[in-house]
This record gives sequence, structure tokens and C-alpha cells, in this order.
Amino acid sequence: MSQAGEARKVAIFIFDNVEILDFAGPFEVFICGSNRGQDFHVFTVAEHDRPVTALGNLSVNATYTIDNCPKPDILIIPGGWGARTEMNNETILNWIRETSKEVELLLSVCTGALILAKADLLDGLQLTTNRNAVNELKAIAPKSAHIVEDARYVDNGKIILSAGISAGMDMSLYVVGRLLGKERALNAARIMEYDWNDAEGNSGGFD
Repeated sequence: MSQAGEARKVAIFIFDNVEILDFAGPFEVFICGSNRGQDFHVFTVAEHDRPVTALGNLSVNATYTIDNCPKPDILIIPGGWGARTEMNNETILNWIRETSKEVELLLSVCTGALILAKADLLDGLQLTTNRNAVNELKAIAPKSAHIVEDARYVDNGKIILSAGISAGMDMSLYVVGRLLGKERALNAARIMEYDWNDAEGNSGGFD
């Protein structure tokens, strides 16, 4: 965990066929909410030291691999078609399980929830995911969990999950506000010229 005064380390896991806005949206939010890097240090991490091919054949070079990644304070698991592969990747599931023990917050975007479900991290929690993947999540979620189909994001304390794609930006702004205050989150939204929706779908995020 970062010491007082140090920037929180925000790690965003990326993988082949990751949804672009699932990782790029939160990346942008935490950069814009970082006060020029003073409060968040944002980076990507992948399983292997090679380019990741996101959806649409976008080639992305992760900053770190899971073997040399600094211990994050916030870990973000995005979704995309590739999540269906990663949810069965025991190397990644084990890394997420171990890393989650020490993070301040664990976030998922879209079908990233499928990966967290397969990592056995969602017992007794409120869950959400992309509207088109609700049935997939129901099939693997623990019986103790409750899936909220109409939420942009759900806050379980340490673990926060968002619905599809742009909802990851709404969740990330919510997290910025939760950690650093409402005005910081609103300012980040203004910097991005983003019409922020809160969990109820209302503009503003902290009504």
C-alpha cells in the first residue's frame, strides 16, 4: 500500500481481445483525476512481455508483466471477448487472487466480472456486468451473490464492479470521488468533457 503522500498505484490488466474503452476509459479517468500524477500513478500490466492485441487489432504494449509489476493499490480488470479466455487462465486467476489480498480496491469493468467470478472473489457481493453478459455471469457467479442488472456500477467496499464499457468510466470517476472528494471527480469529468452518469444514470455522480 502506498505511504501517505505517495501516489496510489493503479494497475490495469490487459489481454488479447480486451475491449478498448474498458481499459482506456479508466486509464484516462485516473490520469485526469491524478492532479498531474501526484495522486495516481497509472499503468498497464499483461501476462507476457509482448504486444497485446485488443479488439479491432489495436496493438498495445503493457508497461509491466505480472512478474515485474509493482504492487498496486488499485487493480482494474476490464472485459471484452478475451475475458472468456482469461477466465479460464489459471496463471492469471492465481495472480489476481494473490494481488487482491493487498490492494485497497479491486475494480472490474464489463465482462471483467467473469474473471473475478472464476477467481472466487465475489461471494456474497452485489454484482453487475455488461447487459449482454448477465446470463454468462449468472451461470458462474456464487449463489450468495446478487446480480444487479440495471446499475452502472455497484460498490461492495473493497470490490466495485461496473456494467459495460462506458460504465467503467462512471465507476472510475466514482472511485476518484470516493478517494479524493467530489470536486476532484467532477473536475476530472470536466477535463475530459465527459457527461458523467452516476449509478442511477443521473448526470453528476454525487447527487
